[in-house]
Amino acid sequence: MKKILLLTGAFLAFVTLSIAQHIDRSKFVKDSLDNYVNQALTNWQIPGAAVCIIKDGKVVVMKAYGVKELGKPAKVDENTLFMIGSNTKAFTATAMAMLQADKKLSLDDKVTKYLPQFKLENKQAGELATVRDLLCHRLGLQTFQGDFTFYNTNLTRDQVIEKLGIVKATYPFRAKWGYTNSAFLTAGQIIPVVTGKPWETFLKENIFAPLGMSNTLALSADMPKSFNRTVPHTLKDGKMIAIPYCQIDGLAPCGSISSSVNDLSKWVTALLNNGKVGDKQVIPVAAINATREAQDIVGSIHHLDGETNYELYGLGWFIQDYAGHRLVMHDGGVNGYVTSVTLVPDQNLGIIVLTNTDQNSFFDAMRWEIMDAYFNKQYRGYSEVRLARFKAQEAAEDAKDKKLRDSVATNPKPALPAASYTGKYINSLYGNMTVTQGTGNNLEMRFEHHPNMVAALQPLGGNKFYVTFSDPVLGKAVFPFYTFNGKVTGVRVKVADFVEVNPYEFKKVQ
Repeated sequence: MKKILLLTGAFLAFVTLSIAQHIDRSKFVKDSLDNYVNQALTNWQIPGAAVCIIKDGKVVVMKAYGVKELGKPAKVDENTLFMIGSNTKAFTATAMAMLQADKKLSLDDKVTKYLPQFKLENKQAGELATVRDLLCHRLGLQTFQGDFTFYNTNLTRDQVIEKLGIVKATYPFRAKWGYTNSAFLTAGQIIPVVTGKPWETFLKENIFAPLGMSNTLALSADMPKSFNRTVPHTLKDGKMIAIPYCQIDGLAPCGSISSSVNDLSKWVTALLNNGKVGDKQVIPVAAINATREAQDIVGSIHHLDGETNYELYGLGWFIQDYAGHRLVMHDGGVNGYVTSVTLVPDQNLGIIVLTNTDQNSFFDAMRWEIMDAYFNKQYRGYSEVRLARFKAQEAAEDAKDKKLRDSVATNPKPALPAASYTGKYINSLYGNMTVTQGTGNNLEMRFEHHPNMVAALQPLGGNKFYVTFSDPVLGKAVFPFYTFNGKVTGVRVKVADFVEVNPYEFKKVQ
Protein backbone atom coordinates (compact mmCIF):
# COMPACT_ATOMS: atom_id res chain seq x y z
CA MET A 1 0.00 0.00 0.00
CA LYS A 2 2.91 2.29 0.70
CA LYS A 3 3.85 2.07 -2.94
CA ILE A 4 0.45 2.10 -4.58
CA LEU A 5 -1.04 5.43 -3.30
CA LEU A 6 -4.52 4.02 -3.07
CA LEU A 7 -6.52 6.92 -1.10
CA THR A 8 -5.91 9.05 -4.42
CA GLY A 9 -8.17 6.66 -6.25
CA ALA A 10 -5.23 5.83 -8.54
CA PHE A 11 -6.89 3.76 -11.22
CA LEU A 12 -3.69 3.61 -13.24
CA ALA A 13 -3.40 0.98 -15.98
CA PHE A 14 0.23 0.72 -16.95
CA VAL A 15 1.16 0.90 -20.62
CA THR A 16 3.27 -2.23 -20.45
CA LEU A 17 1.26 -4.80 -22.39
CA SER A 18 1.36 -8.52 -21.80
CA ILE A 19 0.69 -10.90 -24.68
CA ALA A 20 -3.03 -10.70 -25.38
CA GLN A 21 -5.01 -13.90 -25.19
CA HIS A 22 -7.93 -14.16 -27.56
CA ILE A 23 -10.77 -15.95 -25.82
CA ASP A 24 -14.53 -15.85 -25.77
CA ARG A 25 -14.96 -13.01 -23.28
CA SER A 26 -18.54 -13.94 -22.49
CA LYS A 27 -17.29 -17.00 -20.63
CA PHE A 28 -14.82 -15.25 -18.33
CA VAL A 29 -17.21 -14.45 -15.50
CA LYS A 30 -18.93 -17.83 -15.57
CA ASP A 31 -16.01 -20.16 -16.25
CA SER A 32 -12.78 -18.40 -15.38
CA LEU A 33 -13.43 -16.04 -12.47
CA ASP A 34 -12.69 -18.49 -9.65
CA ASN A 35 -9.40 -19.59 -11.19
CA TYR A 36 -8.40 -15.98 -11.80
CA VAL A 37 -9.16 -14.91 -8.22
CA ASN A 38 -7.55 -17.93 -6.58
CA GLN A 39 -4.40 -17.52 -8.65
CA ALA A 40 -4.25 -13.83 -7.80
CA LEU A 41 -4.66 -14.52 -4.08
CA THR A 42 -1.70 -16.89 -4.25
CA ASN A 43 0.47 -14.56 -6.32
CA TRP A 44 -0.25 -11.48 -4.21
CA GLN A 45 -0.29 -13.36 -0.84
CA ILE A 46 -3.82 -12.10 -0.16
CA PRO A 47 -5.35 -13.92 2.84
CA GLY A 48 -9.01 -13.20 1.97
CA ALA A 49 -11.17 -11.50 -0.62
CA ALA A 50 -14.74 -11.07 -1.79
CA VAL A 51 -16.05 -10.22 -5.27
CA CYS A 52 -19.51 -9.19 -6.39
CA ILE A 53 -20.95 -8.37 -9.82
CA ILE A 54 -24.37 -6.78 -10.22
CA LYS A 55 -25.92 -6.66 -13.69
CA ASP A 56 -29.35 -5.35 -14.65
CA GLY A 57 -30.51 -5.24 -11.04
CA LYS A 58 -29.45 -8.79 -10.20
CA VAL A 59 -26.46 -10.25 -8.42
CA VAL A 60 -24.59 -12.28 -11.05
CA VAL A 61 -21.65 -13.21 -8.81
CA MET A 62 -21.19 -12.97 -5.07
CA LYS A 63 -18.26 -15.04 -3.87
CA ALA A 64 -15.85 -15.07 -0.96
CA TYR A 65 -12.34 -16.48 -1.06
CA GLY A 66 -9.62 -17.33 1.40
CA VAL A 67 -9.43 -16.78 5.13
CA LYS A 68 -10.19 -14.02 7.59
CA GLU A 69 -6.72 -14.21 9.15
CA LEU A 70 -3.55 -15.75 7.81
CA GLY A 71 -2.70 -19.03 9.52
CA LYS A 72 -6.20 -19.54 10.92
CA PRO A 73 -8.95 -21.71 9.41
CA ALA A 74 -11.98 -19.37 9.53
CA LYS A 75 -13.03 -18.67 5.95
CA VAL A 76 -14.37 -15.45 4.49
CA ASP A 77 -18.06 -15.54 3.54
CA GLU A 78 -20.44 -13.11 1.88
CA ASN A 79 -21.24 -11.42 5.20
CA THR A 80 -17.66 -11.10 6.47
CA LEU A 81 -16.66 -7.50 7.19
CA PHE A 82 -13.79 -5.67 5.53
CA MET A 83 -12.80 -2.08 6.21
CA ILE A 84 -13.64 -0.20 3.00
CA GLY A 85 -11.55 2.94 3.59
CA SER A 86 -12.28 5.79 1.21
CA ASN A 87 -15.26 4.03 -0.31
CA THR A 88 -16.83 5.64 2.77
CA LYS A 89 -16.63 8.97 0.94
CA ALA A 90 -19.46 8.08 -1.46
CA PHE A 91 -21.71 7.45 1.55
CA THR A 92 -20.82 10.81 3.09
CA ALA A 93 -21.27 12.70 -0.17
CA THR A 94 -24.58 10.95 -0.83
CA ALA A 95 -25.79 11.81 2.68
CA MET A 96 -24.96 15.48 2.07
CA ALA A 97 -26.69 15.39 -1.31
CA MET A 98 -29.76 13.80 0.33
CA LEU A 99 -29.91 16.70 2.76
CA GLN A 100 -29.78 19.08 -0.16
CA ALA A 101 -32.60 17.18 -1.89
CA ASP A 102 -34.61 17.55 1.33
CA LYS A 103 -33.78 21.28 1.35
CA LYS A 104 -31.96 21.00 4.67
CA LEU A 105 -28.86 22.59 3.16
CA SER A 106 -27.28 23.55 -0.13
CA LEU A 107 -24.01 22.11 -1.32
CA ASP A 108 -23.11 25.66 -2.30
CA ASP A 109 -23.61 27.01 1.21
CA LYS A 110 -20.50 28.33 2.87
CA VAL A 111 -18.97 25.96 5.40
CA THR A 112 -18.97 28.70 8.03
CA LYS A 113 -22.77 28.83 7.89
CA TYR A 114 -22.79 25.52 9.78
CA LEU A 115 -19.31 25.48 11.33
CA PRO A 116 -18.46 29.07 12.35
CA GLN A 117 -15.15 27.85 13.76
CA PHE A 118 -14.00 26.58 10.35
CA LYS A 119 -10.92 28.35 9.06
CA LEU A 120 -8.18 27.84 6.52
CA GLU A 121 -4.65 29.24 6.64
CA ASN A 122 -5.72 31.33 3.64
CA LYS A 123 -8.28 33.47 5.48
CA GLN A 124 -10.26 34.42 2.38
CA ALA A 125 -10.41 30.80 1.21
CA GLY A 126 -11.80 29.76 4.59
CA GLU A 127 -14.51 32.39 4.32
CA LEU A 128 -15.44 31.38 0.75
CA ALA A 129 -15.20 27.59 1.02
CA THR A 130 -18.47 25.75 0.38
CA VAL A 131 -19.75 22.31 1.29
CA ARG A 132 -19.15 21.32 -2.35
CA ASP A 133 -15.49 22.36 -2.08
CA LEU A 134 -15.07 19.98 0.86
CA LEU A 135 -16.58 17.07 -1.06
CA CYS A 136 -14.52 17.44 -4.24
CA HIS A 137 -11.03 18.10 -2.87
CA ARG A 138 -10.38 21.65 -4.05
CA LEU A 139 -9.30 23.53 -0.93
CA GLY A 140 -5.82 23.98 -2.38
CA LEU A 141 -4.12 21.27 -0.32
CA GLN A 142 -1.82 18.69 -1.87
CA THR A 143 -3.04 15.08 -1.90
CA PHE A 144 -2.78 13.60 1.63
CA GLN A 145 -1.48 16.90 3.04
CA GLY A 146 -1.73 16.86 6.83
CA ASP A 147 -2.60 13.18 7.06
CA PHE A 148 0.36 12.16 9.20
CA THR A 149 -1.20 14.44 11.80
CA PHE A 150 -4.78 13.32 11.18
CA TYR A 151 -4.68 9.66 10.08
CA ASN A 152 -4.83 6.82 12.63
CA THR A 153 -4.17 9.23 15.50
CA ASN A 154 -5.90 10.11 18.76
CA LEU A 155 -7.22 13.47 17.56
CA THR A 156 -10.95 14.12 17.85
CA ARG A 157 -12.96 15.34 14.87
CA ASP A 158 -13.10 18.87 16.27
CA GLN A 159 -9.33 18.85 16.81
CA VAL A 160 -8.79 17.75 13.19
CA ILE A 161 -10.91 20.64 11.93
CA GLU A 162 -9.01 23.05 14.15
CA LYS A 163 -5.63 21.81 12.92
CA LEU A 164 -6.82 21.84 9.30
CA GLY A 165 -7.08 25.58 9.75
CA ILE A 166 -3.31 25.96 10.09
CA VAL A 167 -2.23 23.72 7.19
CA LYS A 168 -0.53 25.95 4.62
CA ALA A 169 -2.11 25.12 1.27
CA THR A 170 0.19 24.00 -1.54
CA TYR A 171 -1.96 25.51 -4.29
CA PRO A 172 -4.23 28.55 -4.63
CA PHE A 173 -7.81 27.97 -3.49
CA ARG A 174 -9.82 26.01 -6.09
CA ALA A 175 -6.88 26.07 -8.51
CA LYS A 176 -6.00 22.38 -8.40
CA TRP A 177 -7.44 19.09 -7.21
CA GLY A 178 -5.76 17.62 -4.11
CA TYR A 179 -7.21 14.63 -2.25
CA THR A 180 -8.03 15.91 1.25
CA ASN A 181 -9.32 13.45 3.85
CA SER A 182 -9.75 16.11 6.52
CA ALA A 183 -12.10 18.04 4.20
CA PHE A 184 -14.49 15.06 4.08
CA LEU A 185 -14.36 14.85 7.87
CA THR A 186 -15.33 18.52 7.98
CA ALA A 187 -18.26 17.92 5.63
CA GLY A 188 -19.47 15.04 7.78
CA GLN A 189 -19.43 17.29 10.85
CA ILE A 190 -22.06 19.49 9.20
CA ILE A 191 -24.58 16.64 9.43
CA PRO A 192 -25.09 16.87 13.22
CA VAL A 193 -25.50 20.63 12.93
CA VAL A 194 -28.28 20.22 10.35
CA THR A 195 -29.96 17.05 11.67
CA GLY A 196 -29.08 16.91 15.35
CA LYS A 197 -27.61 13.43 14.80
CA PRO A 198 -23.97 12.37 14.48
CA TRP A 199 -22.70 11.37 11.02
CA GLU A 200 -22.68 7.67 11.95
CA THR A 201 -26.27 7.74 13.24
CA PHE A 202 -27.55 9.59 10.19
CA LEU A 203 -25.97 7.03 7.87
CA LYS A 204 -27.37 4.10 9.82
CA GLU A 205 -30.89 5.50 9.86
CA ASN A 206 -31.05 6.94 6.36
CA ILE A 207 -28.85 4.67 4.24
CA PHE A 208 -27.78 1.45 5.96
CA ALA A 209 -31.13 0.45 7.50
CA PRO A 210 -33.39 1.35 4.53
CA LEU A 211 -31.08 -0.57 2.17
CA GLY A 212 -30.93 -3.60 4.45
CA MET A 213 -27.21 -3.20 5.20
CA SER A 214 -27.64 -4.77 8.62
CA ASN A 215 -24.02 -5.85 9.15
CA THR A 216 -22.34 -2.61 8.10
CA LEU A 217 -20.46 -0.63 10.74
CA ALA A 218 -19.94 3.11 10.54
CA LEU A 219 -17.06 3.36 13.03
CA SER A 220 -13.68 1.65 13.06
CA ALA A 221 -13.91 1.22 16.85
CA ASP A 222 -16.70 -1.29 16.33
CA MET A 223 -14.78 -3.52 13.91
CA PRO A 224 -12.77 -5.49 16.54
CA LYS A 225 -16.03 -6.25 18.37
CA SER A 226 -17.67 -7.87 15.35
CA PHE A 227 -17.92 -11.66 15.23
CA ASN A 228 -17.70 -12.10 11.45
CA ARG A 229 -14.76 -9.91 10.46
CA THR A 230 -11.51 -10.11 8.59
CA VAL A 231 -8.16 -9.14 10.08
CA PRO A 232 -5.94 -6.56 8.33
CA HIS A 233 -2.58 -7.61 6.87
CA THR A 234 0.48 -5.97 5.37
CA LEU A 235 3.94 -6.98 4.16
CA LYS A 236 6.84 -6.55 6.55
CA ASP A 237 10.28 -7.48 5.25
CA GLY A 238 8.66 -9.59 2.55
CA LYS A 239 6.40 -11.52 4.93
CA MET A 240 2.64 -11.09 5.17
CA ILE A 241 1.63 -10.34 8.76
CA ALA A 242 -1.55 -9.43 10.63
CA ILE A 243 -1.60 -5.86 11.98
CA PRO A 244 -3.87 -3.85 14.31
CA TYR A 245 -7.05 -2.27 12.97
CA CYS A 246 -6.73 1.31 11.84
CA GLN A 247 -8.50 3.62 14.29
CA ILE A 248 -9.73 6.52 12.18
CA ASP A 249 -12.97 7.60 13.82
CA GLY A 250 -11.43 11.06 14.17
CA LEU A 251 -11.69 11.13 10.36
CA ALA A 252 -14.76 8.87 10.19
CA PRO A 253 -16.68 10.48 7.30
CA CYS A 254 -13.68 10.00 5.03
CA GLY A 255 -12.93 6.35 5.65
CA SER A 256 -14.16 4.47 8.74
CA ILE A 257 -16.92 2.20 7.35
CA SER A 258 -16.61 -1.59 7.47
CA SER A 259 -18.93 -3.65 5.30
CA SER A 260 -19.42 -6.99 3.58
CA VAL A 261 -19.78 -7.84 -0.07
CA ASN A 262 -23.43 -8.75 0.58
CA ASP A 263 -24.26 -5.42 2.21
CA LEU A 264 -22.36 -3.44 -0.42
CA SER A 265 -24.27 -5.24 -3.17
CA LYS A 266 -27.43 -3.61 -1.80
CA TRP A 267 -25.78 -0.18 -1.88
CA VAL A 268 -24.55 -0.62 -5.45
CA THR A 269 -27.85 -2.11 -6.64
CA ALA A 270 -29.75 0.87 -5.25
CA LEU A 271 -27.36 3.35 -6.85
CA LEU A 272 -27.76 1.65 -10.23
CA ASN A 273 -31.55 1.67 -9.77
CA ASN A 274 -31.77 5.45 -9.26
CA GLY A 275 -31.95 5.05 -5.49
CA LYS A 276 -34.96 2.74 -5.39
CA VAL A 277 -35.37 -0.49 -3.44
CA GLY A 278 -38.46 -2.15 -4.81
CA ASP A 279 -41.07 0.59 -4.94
CA LYS A 280 -39.41 2.65 -2.22
CA GLN A 281 -37.26 5.67 -3.11
CA VAL A 282 -34.51 5.42 -0.48
CA ILE A 283 -32.04 7.83 -2.10
CA PRO A 284 -33.45 10.73 -4.15
CA VAL A 285 -32.47 10.67 -7.82
CA ALA A 286 -31.33 14.26 -7.46
CA ALA A 287 -28.87 13.21 -4.75
CA ILE A 288 -27.37 10.47 -6.91
CA ASN A 289 -27.04 12.83 -9.86
CA ALA A 290 -25.39 15.48 -7.69
CA THR A 291 -22.62 13.10 -6.62
CA ARG A 292 -21.90 12.10 -10.24
CA GLU A 293 -21.62 15.61 -11.61
CA ALA A 294 -17.97 16.27 -12.46
CA GLN A 295 -16.38 19.03 -10.38
CA ASP A 296 -12.62 18.77 -10.94
CA ILE A 297 -10.06 17.54 -13.44
CA VAL A 298 -7.81 14.94 -11.83
CA GLY A 299 -5.74 13.94 -14.86
CA SER A 300 -5.47 11.36 -17.61
CA ILE A 301 -5.62 7.57 -17.47
CA HIS A 302 -3.49 5.41 -19.76
CA HIS A 303 -5.02 1.97 -20.28
CA LEU A 304 -3.28 -1.25 -21.24
CA ASP A 305 -4.80 -1.21 -24.71
CA GLY A 306 -3.24 2.20 -25.41
CA GLU A 307 -6.45 4.14 -24.84
CA THR A 308 -6.00 7.44 -22.97
CA ASN A 309 -8.98 8.92 -21.18
CA TYR A 310 -9.93 11.61 -18.71
CA GLU A 311 -10.24 11.24 -14.96
CA LEU A 312 -12.52 13.64 -13.10
CA TYR A 313 -13.87 13.88 -9.58
CA GLY A 314 -17.49 14.34 -8.61
CA LEU A 315 -18.59 14.23 -4.98
CA GLY A 316 -17.12 11.14 -3.35
CA TRP A 317 -16.64 9.46 -6.75
CA PHE A 318 -13.99 9.40 -9.45
CA ILE A 319 -15.44 9.67 -12.95
CA GLN A 320 -13.74 8.51 -16.12
CA ASP A 321 -14.49 7.18 -19.59
CA TYR A 322 -13.40 3.81 -20.90
CA ALA A 323 -14.29 1.93 -24.08
CA GLY A 324 -17.10 4.40 -24.71
CA HIS A 325 -18.61 4.02 -21.24
CA ARG A 326 -18.78 6.46 -18.35
CA LEU A 327 -17.44 4.93 -15.14
CA VAL A 328 -18.25 6.04 -11.59
CA MET A 329 -15.76 4.51 -9.20
CA HIS A 330 -13.59 4.76 -6.10
CA ASP A 331 -10.88 2.93 -4.21
CA GLY A 332 -10.54 2.51 -0.48
CA GLY A 333 -7.33 1.93 1.44
CA VAL A 334 -6.67 1.84 5.16
CA ASN A 335 -4.08 -0.12 7.13
CA GLY A 336 -4.38 -3.74 6.00
CA TYR A 337 -7.16 -3.31 3.43
CA VAL A 338 -7.70 -2.16 -0.14
CA THR A 339 -11.10 -2.25 -1.87
CA SER A 340 -12.82 -0.98 -5.00
CA VAL A 341 -16.39 -0.11 -6.00
CA THR A 342 -17.22 0.52 -9.65
CA LEU A 343 -20.46 1.55 -11.37
CA VAL A 344 -21.09 1.51 -15.13
CA PRO A 345 -24.53 3.16 -15.19
CA ASP A 346 -25.18 2.81 -18.93
CA GLN A 347 -24.63 -0.95 -18.64
CA ASN A 348 -26.40 -1.34 -15.27
CA LEU A 349 -23.17 -2.94 -14.12
CA GLY A 350 -21.65 -2.81 -10.64
CA ILE A 351 -18.41 -4.39 -9.41
CA ILE A 352 -17.19 -4.75 -5.81
CA VAL A 353 -13.79 -6.14 -4.78
CA LEU A 354 -12.68 -6.41 -1.14
CA THR A 355 -9.29 -7.62 0.16
CA ASN A 356 -7.69 -7.81 3.60
CA THR A 357 -4.14 -6.85 2.73
CA ASP A 358 -2.98 -3.39 1.70
CA GLN A 359 -0.17 -4.78 -0.49
CA ASN A 360 -1.97 -5.75 -3.68
CA SER A 361 -3.28 -4.32 -6.93
CA PHE A 362 -5.64 -7.25 -7.52
CA PHE A 363 -8.48 -5.18 -6.05
CA ASP A 364 -8.05 -2.81 -9.00
CA ALA A 365 -7.08 -5.34 -11.68
CA MET A 366 -10.19 -7.43 -11.03
CA ARG A 367 -12.61 -4.65 -11.92
CA TRP A 368 -10.88 -3.99 -15.25
CA GLU A 369 -10.87 -7.69 -16.08
CA ILE A 370 -14.61 -7.88 -15.38
CA MET A 371 -15.36 -4.73 -17.35
CA ASP A 372 -13.35 -5.95 -20.32
CA ALA A 373 -15.34 -9.19 -20.27
CA TYR A 374 -18.65 -7.32 -20.35
CA PHE A 375 -17.36 -4.86 -22.95
CA ASN A 376 -16.12 -7.80 -25.08
CA LYS A 377 -12.53 -6.54 -25.03
CA GLN A 378 -9.62 -8.93 -25.26
CA TYR A 379 -8.03 -10.45 -22.20
CA ARG A 380 -5.23 -8.30 -20.75
CA GLY A 381 -4.05 -10.11 -17.63
CA TYR A 382 -4.21 -6.98 -15.49
CA SER A 383 -3.23 -8.74 -12.28
CA GLU A 384 -0.11 -10.27 -13.82
CA VAL A 385 0.98 -6.95 -15.34
CA ARG A 386 0.53 -5.14 -12.04
CA LEU A 387 2.23 -7.92 -10.11
CA ALA A 388 5.32 -7.72 -12.32
CA ARG A 389 5.52 -3.98 -11.71
CA PHE A 390 4.92 -4.44 -7.99
CA LYS A 391 7.71 -7.01 -7.69
CA ALA A 392 10.10 -4.74 -9.57
CA GLN A 393 9.29 -1.88 -7.19
CA GLU A 394 9.70 -4.18 -4.19
CA ALA A 395 13.07 -5.41 -5.44
CA ALA A 396 14.29 -1.85 -5.95
CA GLU A 397 13.15 -0.76 -2.50
CA ASP A 398 14.57 -3.90 -0.87
CA ALA A 399 17.94 -3.21 -2.49
CA LYS A 400 17.86 0.38 -1.27
CA ASP A 401 16.89 -0.74 2.22
CA LYS A 402 19.62 -3.39 2.28
CA LYS A 403 22.24 -0.73 1.65
CA LEU A 404 20.95 1.21 4.64
CA ARG A 405 20.90 -1.87 6.85
CA ASP A 406 24.41 -2.77 5.72
CA SER A 407 25.53 0.74 6.70
CA VAL A 408 23.93 0.35 10.12
CA ALA A 409 25.70 -2.99 10.56
CA THR A 410 29.09 -1.26 10.40
CA ASN A 411 28.17 0.56 13.66
CA PRO A 412 28.93 4.09 12.49
CA LYS A 413 29.01 6.69 15.22
CA PRO A 414 26.75 9.73 15.04
CA ALA A 415 28.35 13.14 14.69
CA LEU A 416 27.39 14.01 18.28
CA PRO A 417 26.92 11.93 21.44
CA ALA A 418 23.57 10.13 21.38
CA ALA A 419 22.34 12.16 24.35
CA SER A 420 22.67 15.33 22.25
CA TYR A 421 19.75 14.23 20.09
CA THR A 422 17.40 13.45 22.97
CA GLY A 423 14.75 15.86 24.19
CA LYS A 424 11.47 17.43 23.22
CA TYR A 425 10.64 18.56 19.68
CA ILE A 426 7.64 20.39 18.27
CA ASN A 427 5.98 20.90 14.90
CA SER A 428 3.41 23.67 14.55
CA LEU A 429 0.88 21.37 12.87
CA TYR A 430 1.55 18.00 14.45
CA GLY A 431 2.44 18.98 17.99
CA ASN A 432 5.00 17.31 20.29
CA MET A 433 7.52 14.55 19.74
CA THR A 434 10.20 13.24 22.09
CA VAL A 435 13.51 11.49 21.45
CA THR A 436 15.04 9.22 24.05
CA GLN A 437 18.23 7.18 24.06
CA GLY A 438 18.01 3.44 23.58
CA THR A 439 20.88 0.98 23.72
CA GLY A 440 24.25 2.39 22.71
CA ASN A 441 23.85 5.13 20.11
CA ASN A 442 20.33 4.08 19.14
CA LEU A 443 17.42 6.43 19.68
CA GLU A 444 13.66 6.08 20.07
CA MET A 445 11.10 8.59 18.89
CA ARG A 446 7.56 8.88 20.26
CA PHE A 447 4.79 11.07 18.86
CA GLU A 448 2.07 12.82 20.86
CA HIS A 449 -0.82 11.77 18.64
CA HIS A 450 0.45 8.24 17.87
CA PRO A 451 0.66 6.94 21.45
CA ASN A 452 1.02 3.28 20.43
CA MET A 453 3.73 3.84 17.84
CA VAL A 454 7.50 3.96 18.37
CA ALA A 455 10.14 4.85 15.78
CA ALA A 456 13.52 3.15 16.26
CA LEU A 457 16.52 5.17 15.04
CA GLN A 458 19.91 3.62 14.26
CA PRO A 459 22.98 5.73 13.34
CA LEU A 460 24.06 5.98 9.71
CA GLY A 461 26.96 8.30 10.47
CA GLY A 462 26.92 12.06 10.66
CA ASN A 463 23.53 13.31 11.77
CA LYS A 464 21.47 10.78 9.82
CA PHE A 465 19.58 7.85 11.30
CA TYR A 466 17.91 4.80 9.76
CA VAL A 467 14.31 4.65 10.98
CA THR A 468 11.88 1.74 11.34
CA PHE A 469 8.39 2.24 12.74
CA SER A 470 6.58 -0.19 15.00
CA ASP A 471 3.64 0.42 12.65
CA PRO A 472 4.95 -1.09 9.36
CA VAL A 473 2.44 0.90 7.31
CA LEU A 474 4.48 4.04 8.06
CA GLY A 475 7.40 2.54 6.14
CA LYS A 476 11.14 2.92 6.58
CA ALA A 477 13.04 6.15 6.29
CA VAL A 478 16.18 8.19 6.89
CA PHE A 479 15.78 11.10 9.31
CA PRO A 480 18.38 13.89 9.16
CA PHE A 481 18.93 15.96 12.31
CA TYR A 482 19.96 19.60 12.00
CA THR A 483 22.71 21.17 14.09
CA PHE A 484 24.12 24.63 14.75
CA ASN A 485 27.32 25.35 16.69
CA GLY A 486 27.49 21.74 17.81
CA LYS A 487 23.94 21.60 19.12
CA VAL A 488 20.92 19.76 17.67
CA THR A 489 18.24 22.20 16.52
CA GLY A 490 15.72 19.98 14.75
CA VAL A 491 14.91 16.92 12.65
CA ARG A 492 13.08 16.15 9.44
CA VAL A 493 10.45 13.39 9.79
CA LYS A 494 9.11 11.56 6.73
CA VAL A 495 6.63 8.68 6.74
CA ALA A 496 5.43 6.50 3.85
CA ASP A 497 3.84 8.31 0.92
CA PHE A 498 0.63 6.35 1.50
CA VAL A 499 0.15 8.36 4.68
CA GLU A 500 1.61 11.69 3.59
CA VAL A 501 3.98 12.82 0.87
CA ASN A 502 5.21 15.94 2.69
CA PRO A 503 7.95 15.80 5.36
CA TYR A 504 7.57 17.40 8.79
CA GLU A 505 10.16 19.72 10.28
CA PHE A 506 10.36 19.34 14.07
CA LYS A 507 12.20 21.98 16.08
CA LYS A 508 14.09 20.96 19.23
CA VAL A 509 12.80 22.94 22.18
CA GLN A 510 14.59 21.28 25.11
